[in-house]
Amino acid sequence: MPQHVSVYQLLGMTFLVLVTVAWGIGLAVMLRRGRVEAAMWRVQSLSGLPHQRQVGPERESVELTPVEQDEFAGLVRRLSDR
Repeated sequence: MPQHVSVYQLLGMTFLVLVTVAWGIGLAVMLRRGRVEAAMWRVQSLSGLPHQRQVGPERESVELTPVEQDEFAGLVRRLSDR
């Protein structure tokens, strides 16, 4: 035990560490339990709904004219100079 640290400081630090560890374990248990319960509720209550798409819409693209390409290049140069 270091001489410049009092017994009360060591006890206080030990208490804070134990409380922090207990809080972390309790939080992990609550989150895990909540995740399982939410999954079970979702399965039970939403079984009548149709399945949703797993992918998003198609990407869109637009061809730029040469003038628009030059303007865009100038804008990028101006923004990169800052």
